[in-house]
Amino acid sequence: MESLLCQKWELKPKHSSTDVLQRWRDLCGVVKNPKRRFRFTANISKRHEAAEMRKTNQEKLRIAVLVSKAAFEFIKGGKTSDYTVPGEVDAAGFKICAEELGSIVEGHDLKKLKLHGGVAGIAEKLATDASNGLSTADLGRRQELYGVNKFQESEPRSFWVFVWEALHDMTLMILGVCALVSLVVGIATEGWPRGSHDGLGIVASILLVVFVTASSDYRQSLQFRDLDNEKKKISVQVTRNGYRQKMSIYELLPGDVVHLSIGDQVPADGVFLSGFSVLIDESSLTGESEPVVVNSGSPFLMSGTKVQDGTCKMLITTVGMRTQWGKLMATLSEGGDDETPLQVKLNGVATIIGKIGLVFAVVTFAVLVQKLVTRKWGDRTFLVWSGDDALELLDYFAIVVTIVVVAVPEGLPLAVTLSLAFAMKKMMNDKALVRHLAACETMGSATSICSDKTGTLTTNHMTVVKACVCMNVKEITRPEHASAFCSELPQSVVKTLVQSIFNNTGGEVVVNKDGKREILGTPTEAAILEFGLSLGGDFQGERQAYKLVKVEPFNSTKKRMGVVLELPGGAGLRAHTKGASEIVLAACSTVLNSRGEVVPLDDASFSHLKETIEQFAGEALRTLCLAYMELEDGFSAQDDIPLSGFTLIGIVGIKDPVRPGVRESVALCRSAGVTVRMVTGDNINTAKAIARECGILTDDGIAIEGPDFREKSLQELHHLIPKIQVMACSSPLDKHTLVKHLRTTFNEVVAVTGDGTNDAPALHEADIGLAMGIAGTEVAKESADFQLTVNIVALIVNFTSACLTGSAPLTAVQLLWVNMIMDTLGALALATEPPNEALMKKAPVGRRGNFITNVMWRNILGQSVYQFVVIWFLQAYGKSYFEIENYPNSDLILNTIIFNTFVFCQLFNEVNSREMEKINVLQGILNNHVFAPVVGSTILFQIIIVEFFGTFANTTPLTMRQWKACIFIGFLGMPIAVILKTLIPIRN
Repeated sequence: MESLLCQKWELKPKHSSTDVLQRWRDLCGVVKNPKRRFRFTANISKRHEAAEMRKTNQEKLRIAVLVSKAAFEFIKGGKTSDYTVPGEVDAAGFKICAEELGSIVEGHDLKKLKLHGGVAGIAEKLATDASNGLSTADLGRRQELYGVNKFQESEPRSFWVFVWEALHDMTLMILGVCALVSLVVGIATEGWPRGSHDGLGIVASILLVVFVTASSDYRQSLQFRDLDNEKKKISVQVTRNGYRQKMSIYELLPGDVVHLSIGDQVPADGVFLSGFSVLIDESSLTGESEPVVVNSGSPFLMSGTKVQDGTCKMLITTVGMRTQWGKLMATLSEGGDDETPLQVKLNGVATIIGKIGLVFAVVTFAVLVQKLVTRKWGDRTFLVWSGDDALELLDYFAIVVTIVVVAVPEGLPLAVTLSLAFAMKKMMNDKALVRHLAACETMGSATSICSDKTGTLTTNHMTVVKACVCMNVKEITRPEHASAFCSELPQSVVKTLVQSIFNNTGGEVVVNKDGKREILGTPTEAAILEFGLSLGGDFQGERQAYKLVKVEPFNSTKKRMGVVLELPGGAGLRAHTKGASEIVLAACSTVLNSRGEVVPLDDASFSHLKETIEQFAGEALRTLCLAYMELEDGFSAQDDIPLSGFTLIGIVGIKDPVRPGVRESVALCRSAGVTVRMVTGDNINTAKAIARECGILTDDGIAIEGPDFREKSLQELHHLIPKIQVMACSSPLDKHTLVKHLRTTFNEVVAVTGDGTNDAPALHEADIGLAMGIAGTEVAKESADFQLTVNIVALIVNFTSACLTGSAPLTAVQLLWVNMIMDTLGALALATEPPNEALMKKAPVGRRGNFITNVMWRNILGQSVYQFVVIWFLQAYGKSYFEIENYPNSDLILNTIIFNTFVFCQLFNEVNSREMEKINVLQGILNNHVFAPVVGSTILFQIIIVEFFGTFANTTPLTMRQWKACIFIGFLGMPIAVILKTLIPIRN
């Protein structure tokens, strides 16, 4: 089974091709209900549609740019637009409609943009201000005219849609036909109502199965809708009413001013207002991999694209379904997520067992018909066929169809989907957003975690606690320390330091709606800005005093950022740089001394500063250097900021405390056999100090710097990588290389944490883009453990009984009830089983872990043998044991006892399946709020079926002694499970 699954039902956790996704669908030969089986899988036709849309977008943009460039050459000064403003737009106080705005941005139409007065003209016509943003006074009317920034979604499906889909089950439809024929023949031969009992019994069972299945599926759909809503909660920085604030992308309107930086997704179509070094990745929209430069000359920004480099302000012009991204998203959302490897394997299991079940069903039917024909031949009535004979044949057919119903574990793929959805929901409650089901599943197999430092191992709440300026080191843990430090420094140095802090930053100091000062930006930027304010600096005053000539935003490759300022009064140009201490220090040739004078950076000063950096780093502080240089008059905005010749202003040490519980979590991972590595861009000494504090770096581990790692040969890396516990001063490429080697050379299942921008290559390469979490695989296996036992026993019991006695002890109605217990209710109960701490004590499954493990085979075969022996014993000796030989309906009583015993065996096995290896399977049973109600309701319905629905279910009321015996035999499965686990210990 395992080798067959690996050969034909193997799927990558990420980035599987459409051909691979299609291949396993084609292998699913026995599918009872395609609508249900493939509900939570990718819609391949919709994906083809989306790919075609991307190609069309790419071609449209290419043509639009060419036409726009050509048309732009012919624009003459003073030419006005022939555009007419629609009356309702004009009446609302706007001078441009949504359609015109859409055609400008979507068509990259520079000609139209110019005729409307450029970006400033568009802002004016949208009644907005490029500095202060929208006024909230006219939002309602603006929304009516221009639309909302929401994408068209498919309508939530009602409960009755799921009922309709459940009715599409092929085997249920066949049984429905059987029921109809049974009704017709039964009433014709035995009259009403006696002749209708069998047919109505099957109809009632079908309806019960359909409604329970639909209820379960409807609940799943609500769960997924909740998850989708959580995943769509994205916020951006917006200026409205003169205040910069965080806002949901769904609240954006044309005229809003949005602030974008590296890693942000462009939330709607719009135009560039201001910014520096902006590179946009449009591959999600057009499929084009080459980034596009956006500036005042090429100002168009398209919704759904990503900022690859730089920072900017944009003016929103088109929102929601009027954008190309909106139309693409409507198609993509219908395309769905990729199915997970476990879902595919479970589909494989369902298909393989379904085919086996089909063979058993055909043979069973053949045996039953042969027994009937032999009996009639012996009675010399072979040529005379009555209505009773027809009903008997129909019963046989209904039984074998129901064997197929029970044999195909259709609920298995749905059970894993539901269990992964529960895992996702739980992780969201723990503030961990998972965007793909496969991540939850693969976490149970993770053998290596490559964790970022900032924000993952640390709290990401940063403060400057030490500084070295003018060669003078000072501790700054309280505001008065900063004031004292400021008074010790020459005023010229304070002025330069504050100038550097407030101008060379990606953050901002604003006044919020409540009139309070608020710092916006990354935690690092916020810490340095807070330090600047504590020195008595004025952010707005500094920003207004100088003109920005050039900005080079921070990125993880350069590990520094820089600006060029035009000094007031024609005093020239000055460049400021800030970044990783070792890189900026190496770029300096001079330093400010204690008197504030610029002096050469000699060896003694360099050593002193390097020791200071190492001292700060040894205290687990993040170190940054600030430096400046005067530029020659010939410098232009097109030139790069120099890489050397700077004057060092100072070094700051930023404290980012380790998160509570991290050390314990790392120890837990290590005890489970999961290796945790820290990969960070920080200084080696800072990284080592934090790693020791977290328990990541041990005595036999290696800490290495990115540049050294890069220089190693493949052979050296092969020996080095298993020992690496810390990689510092690393680039995104270093992290990607490490992850790739771990996955390919060492066959590890790698989880990576990162901010999604600098770590994008590593996150893309990794198996999981998240760290410590829940093993979804375990829950799916428990469900499989339970369901496969029922499949095996139900198949063998009816087959052997048909062969030996010529009849089947479990009727169609009874088998449908058993199928519902295991396929829907049981799957639901086990799929919602919450995780426990014991999971982290197990070794990770790894990349090549078997789906059906040896432990599972032990449990499945052990329980199957027990249940088969019990039912065989009851068939052979049940009448004498229960002293019912002389009863006129002894066969009916015995078959009812067998049915009742079989159901209780499944219920107690369901409890057993909560834990595959532990002896105590009852621990934490009340923590699952679904399990107990499901088991309780199953018992209640079983009593009702046996005691009151005998006419339809082919049962008869049982005595108290018989009930106790059925329950006791079912209960014996639990001590049997304990004996199996004790006597046959298995190490996977």
